[in-house]
Amino acid sequence: MQVARLHGPKDIRIAGEPAPPPPTPGEVTLGIKTVGICGSDLHMYETGRIGYTVARKPFVLGHEFMGVVAAVGEDALDGRHQPLRIGQRVAVEPAVPCWRCELCENGHPNLCPNHFFYGLFPEDGALRERMNVSARNCFPLPDSLSDEVAPLLETLGVAIHAIDLSKVRVASSVAVIGAGPVGLLLTRLAVLAGAAQVFTFDKFDWRLRVAEAWGASYAYNVDDCDPTDVVMDLTGGRGVDVAIEAAWSDHSVQQAAEMARYGGRLVIVGIAPDDRLQLQHSVARRKGLTIIMSRRMKHTYPRAIQLAASGRVQLEELVSHRFDLAQTAEAYASNAAYERGVNKVILRVGS
Repeated sequence: MQVARLHGPKDIRIAGEPAPPPPTPGEVTLGIKTVGICGSDLHMYETGRIGYTVARKPFVLGHEFMGVVAAVGEDALDGRHQPLRIGQRVAVEPAVPCWRCELCENGHPNLCPNHFFYGLFPEDGALRERMNVSARNCFPLPDSLSDEVAPLLETLGVAIHAIDLSKVRVASSVAVIGAGPVGLLLTRLAVLAGAAQVFTFDKFDWRLRVAEAWGASYAYNVDDCDPTDVVMDLTGGRGVDVAIEAAWSDHSVQQAAEMARYGGRLVIVGIAPDDRLQLQHSVARRKGLTIIMSRRMKHTYPRAIQLAASGRVQLEELVSHRFDLAQTAEAYASNAAYERGVNKVILRVGS
């Protein structure tokens, strides 16, 4: 089978490798169909690391993915405890927790200290034609969701979890810094949750146009304004109830804190390239901000599928570029350079 393996920063190579062995109990073999590129993938692609995780040997990226069940191990039950069948189309939750530790027992599998994660070193991801995955991490797809948009269910799940943590309420005000795929989905979910004012900020106008189409009250290019001044002017100096950072978690964290109201909530979704949090202590302290670090997702896949299938979130509008597996290096380079029009890049792995 063909595999795209990251050998070092910006060094992706395609090679033939053996197919995986038969699935063990609780596993299925998937024929991978489509894979999305995430901002966290770009960290690893550009630097060979993310946070304190360093790629010490070649490995396979790709944690936003879907495929078709090609083989089924014993007791292969999906995320809703239903038996999986050969030929089913499934989306995959990439984090595999232990299900036995204190965090898992208390309902927080996204914080499991014993987990592994498809597409994060040292665990190979989905940029290969076949792979074995945990059946419990598979969620069957309705016919209304195409192969192309199915990888974005993971992206949507991340956004749902962040909105859950933000506790957005009806008629509240929300600011979202960063209008990549996650930021755009956060904008849409804030609108669906009943926010009366939603401010979205980014540096690319094509993303801001999507934000406006998806219900943002205000969408501003950060190169043309001071985001904090905009929020303060339009809220009469009060600030927003919830400020969500969904960019590169650099100076944008400070901006989010400055635009949050006294007693407001600051939710940090972005991942800093230098693994440092930049935040002026006095601003957060004097405002009494509740600061929340959002990690991945928690029990969101069924809701993500329901939202996408209902049409209330139009995932297909995020897909901007499509590449085949043989073009993986080109796809990553295009995304990392933020070529004009880039929102979500989808790699077509299998026919």
